[in-house]
Amino acid sequence: MPWIAEQKLQGGKYVIETVLGQGGFGITYKALHVELNQTVVIKTPNEYLSHDPKYEKYIERFIQEGRTLAKLSQDPHPHIVRVIDLFQEGATYCLVMDFVEGENLFEAVRRKGALSETEILPCIRQIGEALSIVHQAGLVHRDAHPGNIMLRRKGKAVLIDFGIAKELVPKTLSSKGTAGNKWFAPYEQISRGSREPTVDVYCLAATLYYAVTGQRPTTSLDRKLDNASLKSPKQTNPIISDRLNQAILKGMALEAKDRPQSMQVWLAMLEEPKATPPPLIEPIHRQEVVYSIAKLSLEAIPSKPATKSPRIIPWDWLVGVILSYLLIGYSLCASNALYIVWAWVVAGAVAMAWAVAKGVAKGMGVGKAWTMAWAVFFAWSCVYVAVIGPLAGDVPVPKAKAEAASWVMLRFQIVATAGSVAVAVAGVELQKSFTKVHTFLILASTSSLGLGLGWLGHRIFNTGS
Repeated sequence: MPWIAEQKLQGGKYVIETVLGQGGFGITYKALHVELNQTVVIKTPNEYLSHDPKYEKYIERFIQEGRTLAKLSQDPHPHIVRVIDLFQEGATYCLVMDFVEGENLFEAVRRKGALSETEILPCIRQIGEALSIVHQAGLVHRDAHPGNIMLRRKGKAVLIDFGIAKELVPKTLSSKGTAGNKWFAPYEQISRGSREPTVDVYCLAATLYYAVTGQRPTTSLDRKLDNASLKSPKQTNPIISDRLNQAILKGMALEAKDRPQSMQVWLAMLEEPKATPPPLIEPIHRQEVVYSIAKLSLEAIPSKPATKSPRIIPWDWLVGVILSYLLIGYSLCASNALYIVWAWVVAGAVAMAWAVAKGVAKGMGVGKAWTMAWAVFFAWSCVYVAVIGPLAGDVPVPKAKAEAASWVMLRFQIVATAGSVAVAVAGVELQKSFTKVHTFLILASTSSLGLGLGWLGHRIFNTGS
């Protein structure tokens, strides 16, 4: 008869709280470890097993595997439930394990439906690695179905409730005791109690099938006895990858010999294929290839001298720059501008050239380059009116002279508008063949040349007047 709530075990060391589960093989209790004030799980063989002729053999297997699990817990694995204690209470043997909080995979799928590939694969890999450790210890879990996979926070999964001695199916029990998780067990486990690692491969593959489809797969017994077909998981959930679909079907192969023979091999089928580097060529082969190419280049293919693309100079626009600044220089001479004004205009020409070269280097077109050039000239003119004019004695001045100075400045701006267009277009064309520095030097020297020619022209034409 199962223990009841508040029942004390081991002289009050443990106190039963409730029954977590009961099947044909055992009963699982939730209990309190009084000394540690810690919730634990206590698993015991089902009392009905005592009527079976193989009961002693069952208990022997239960104790043996319980001790092995306890050894595994000496170096705890983050994805295997930890075994704390193994004791006997009266005639009943008890295995004490950590209580793992969270929901199991059955509950998660019922709550959310089919899980995405990216959400469930890390958990399946964690459980697969845990089963590999179990197999290395000479054990087989035999019950890695969704109900025994606990999902904790931050994507952590823990394997619980080992199916200890499950191959010793008591004949005195009805089939009800063995059919609880028939959808996830291979037929050789159900029919003859196989203890091969391929049992866990099938069970975990079937668990993954359930997780990504939300449906239990066709049972292995129906497939074996009634020739029922296993529906491909991709038929139910078309968005899963072909790689995942094939790994599930391979892991759930009906015959054990057709499945991956170890958990590690099956887990490798879930991984993305890695790109393989090209094979290395031995040095002798590299020498032969280089020699052949060199021989072809020298003998079979006529050599041609390397040619550079010709540099195109936009003479028409450069002439426009010269003429524009020639008019500016001529106007400056006609208005008897002071040397400081000449210096300011020359500096403005250089600034425009720099602005255009900078703008074109950044990929600006003609329109934007012209806008930048004009903005620089306008700013330069404003500084002249506000600063340079007063310093030179031009502003403020008597009204008549102020009007004359304003008229000169207006003419400068009209001519400079044409000059800025010429500078912008010439800068764009020059950048097609010259560097930014060369473009700047050409524009600066061209505009300065125009100013010089304007001054010289005024001097020549007005010498005799």
